[in-house]
Amino acid sequence: MKSEYLRFAVPRIAQAIVVVLLAYVFTFIVISVLPGDPVSSTLRNPDNGFTEEEIQAIVEYYGLDQPMFVQLWNSLTRFLVGDFGISLRSNIPVSQLIAEALPSTLILASTALVVAIVLAALIAWGTQVLPVRYGQGVLRAFPTLFLSIPNFVIGLLLIQVFAFGLGVFRIIDAESPWSTFFAAIALGIPVSAQLAEVLIANLDHEGRQEYVAVARSQGLRRTAVFGRHLLKPSALPTVTVLALIVGELLGGSLITESIFGRTGIGSLVQRAVATQDLPVLQAVVSLAAVVFVVVNLLADLAYPILDPRVSLGRTRRHVAPVTAEQTATAPEPTTIKEEVSVP
Repeated sequence: MKSEYLRFAVPRIAQAIVVVLLAYVFTFIVISVLPGDPVSSTLRNPDNGFTEEEIQAIVEYYGLDQPMFVQLWNSLTRFLVGDFGISLRSNIPVSQLIAEALPSTLILASTALVVAIVLAALIAWGTQVLPVRYGQGVLRAFPTLFLSIPNFVIGLLLIQVFAFGLGVFRIIDAESPWSTFFAAIALGIPVSAQLAEVLIANLDHEGRQEYVAVARSQGLRRTAVFGRHLLKPSALPTVTVLALIVGELLGGSLITESIFGRTGIGSLVQRAVATQDLPVLQAVVSLAAVVFVVVNLLADLAYPILDPRVSLGRTRRHVAPVTAEQTATAPEPTTIKEEVSVP
């Protein structure tokens, strides 16, 4: 089993590394072919206050006076060792800027993921346990409703009701626990719709199986059937969906942070776009690609462990073809005849 799993895991890890490198190369090429020279224009902007010696040092550091392939190689080698360059706006290492902004985004994204999982589980539980007129009707419409409402609309409603109306949190204290919680709700509600849809579909499929009918015939309540027999096999496909929604959490956090005034990766990207700080933009896009690929890789590697039915690509044994002589000399299969006596 261990060797089979290694044969299953190693190619996928190699594919993930290739995808990350290609994503970085693609980002570098897209930024390099932009019209004009935003790097030189930013450095020579009098408002930034760079001296001619500092400009020359930055040009030599990024290799802007060399061919693009040399610039790509230098940038890629620095990226592999964790060197993201220096911000053209603040003259601070990009890794330091990301390290200061990343904790706020991670707290928001992880809290939103918990909110999405809990909300999706409650909706799926209600569709199987509550009476038909409630579970089959109202609750099954919630995922569609959640998908149709953008997260920024949900965020504005939450701010209007709970910040300005009820005073539960203050909008000027964006890093407080209550502000983080409501920001996570705004981010997690649309994400929970996909989890709920997949979970409900698998619960319905498993609910039609014979073993569930046997469990119900033994007098088990709906809650017991849900917890003992339906939840585990139905929750396995949601692992793949959880990996896919990480991208939505990262993208949605940029908008949610702007609405709630949080100082995270979203505000960092917003300033970088406004000031054409290309090293910051390239670093954030590359890190987002790394996170997305790694999370999907972990889900891909964990799925065979969680579900033994998943094939690990076992090698089939070679079976030699049967010749005509072997077929002619092969013994005929024996049959057992039963004599039936008719009274």
